Amino acid sequence: QVQLQESGPGLVNASQTLSLTCTVSGGSITTNYYYWTWLRQPPGKGLEWIGYIGYSGSTSYSPSLKSRTSISRGTLKNQITLQLSSVTPEDTAVYYCARDEGAGSYYFSGYWGQGTQVTVSS
Repeated sequence: QVQLQESGPGLVNASQTLSLTCTVSGGSITTNYYYWTWLRQPPGKGLEWIGYIGYSGSTSYSPSLKSRTSISRGTLKNQITLQLSSVTPEDTAVYYCARDEGAGSYYFSGYWGQGTQVTVSS
């Protein structure tokens, strides 16, 4: 059974870079044809798609966040990292990683991490 777990600092200062890691167990991030996706939910708002890294290493980002976002494979096997630079309090959210069964298809089949709260302090 594939499981995903997000980790990272819960508090980040404004203007700094947020770095989060998603650790995948029970499966490989290079398995065809999955897309390992980051999403977030700000308080009182809906879910926002941030971007993904695919099984082949391809990436795609939300146009509104693209200039500040980088998603890559981690230094350890089966890890995916998210970096979001120049954060502001508007980046405060619960951040999730999930396994999408198509590029941007939003077909996650229940494979989500539990989410990690990130607060950006001004």
